[in-house]
Amino acid sequence: MPRGKFISRSEILDLLSAINPDSNISVYIQLENLIRFGIASGTLIPNDQLPPARDLAERLGINMNTVSKAYRDLVVMGLLTTKRGLGVFIKDDVIEQCKEVSRKTVMRHFFEATAEAKIAGFKAEDLKGIVDRIYANNVYPYGPIPESIIPNV
Repeated sequence: MPRGKFISRSEILDLLSAINPDSNISVYIQLENLIRFGIASGTLIPNDQLPPARDLAERLGINMNTVSKAYRDLVVMGLLTTKRGLGVFIKDDVIEQCKEVSRKTVMRHFFEATAEAKIAGFKAEDLKGIVDRIYANNVYPYGPIPESIIPNV
């Protein structure tokens, strides 16, 4: 499929579908993060068109205003642009910005989780094993933790 057209690739929709309404992170923040992470990883590239807010909201089973808010926030951040009558697109020259913000976000989460694990009595080997199992599975953030990843501590 040519890039810069309406995104229908299953991996992109899977990425954007990784929303968990039961997470302690707001749904619109999850969506913003997933788009930012998608840009940082190269899954989403400049000029890719995002699904219309109504379509994505229906797919995710969430309110269209939630998707619209995430899109609007990302436009204000300078990551997305709207083209009247055409939709929402990834802006040019945003990859490095997304990589930097994503790196900081992940490092903050990783630091907090690792420090909590250390205080809770996890060994470094336990954490390394968890990371290995996460990488071995097809997982997205915010969803339930697969049983195969949980260590016997």
